[in-house]
Amino acid sequence: MEDTQDIDAIAMLQDPVRRRLYEYVAAQGREVGRNEAAEATGVARTLAAHHLDKLAGAGLLESGSRRLTGRSGPGAGRPAKVYTRAHAERSVSLPARDYRTAAELLAEAAEQAGLDAGLCAAARRRGEELRGSAAPCGDLEEAMKTLAARGYEPRLEAAEHAEDREHTEDTEDHERAAGATLRMRNCPFHAVAERFPPLVCGMNLALLEGLLGTDGAVRARMDARPGECCVVVEASKNNDH
Repeated sequence: MEDTQDIDAIAMLQDPVRRRLYEYVAAQGREVGRNEAAEATGVARTLAAHHLDKLAGAGLLESGSRRLTGRSGPGAGRPAKVYTRAHAERSVSLPARDYRTAAELLAEAAEQAGLDAGLCAAARRRGEELRGSAAPCGDLEEAMKTLAARGYEPRLEAAEHAEDREHTEDTEDHERAAGATLRMRNCPFHAVAERFPPLVCGMNLALLEGLLGTDGAVRARMDARPGECCVVVEASKNNDH
């Protein structure tokens, strides 16, 4: 029954407008109103509202309501409907497969046997294999592309003291120079990491160290935050660029 629901939900994304709306909402990492979603995807508000509600009904988005003006009380206006990506995972495997249970059993055995170091070494080698003959990442922009391709959904977060910096054409350069960090909205190993956080988060860090390189312009380090990947990426302190 669950597989059928997942198939139905994923099938909804075949519609190009619906898919664009879903991808936009998912990429924001915050609540998105109907007007914003419609403008960002180039469709009419009524059409956007129809598809957003369909996505929410299928469990791909979560919906709620709040006043987008930031005001409260009389004259603040009616609450608007807003959407965020649903936390539930969707997957389809034909024929049925249960890789999650296998991963959890292997993680449990590794944790009980104290194989953390061996797992991290294997993860680092796998990251290096995925990078292949390419040089270590040269900057945060390159790291963003690499991480996005692996499903981490990275975003650039400026250092606190640089958040109020005036935006210019060189905004991204200013942010990086001020200590910007790449944070990732999605952890590809989320389900297993919830049960075995030290083991799986350490594996994830080692994997990204191999994938991005440890002697380049960027470095990965642990900095867990609720609802996000436990690893962040920043400019290497040894980077002279």
